Amino acid sequence: MSLKTKAFLFQLISFAVFFIPFRIAIEYMTTLERFWPPFIAFIITLILAPKFQVAKTKEGEQLFVKWIFLKGVKSI
Repeated sequence: MSLKTKAFLFQLISFAVFFIPFRIAIEYMTTLERFWPPFIAFIITLILAPKFQVAKTKEGEQLFVKWIFLKGVKSI
């Protein structure tokens, strides 16, 4: 499996892990209807979920993660 595929899967899984609970919590705790709970959960998840990216370095391609709760960019 290529690093780009791994980055995509990590990104998808991390997004789902944050999005689903936020959507359920927003629907349960508010009286918002229609598309607003998923939209608000989407915005919150965009801010809080980690970002995975593949970059070419001197050693070859590497997978990096950037997250609001981590200082700087970390190599995986």
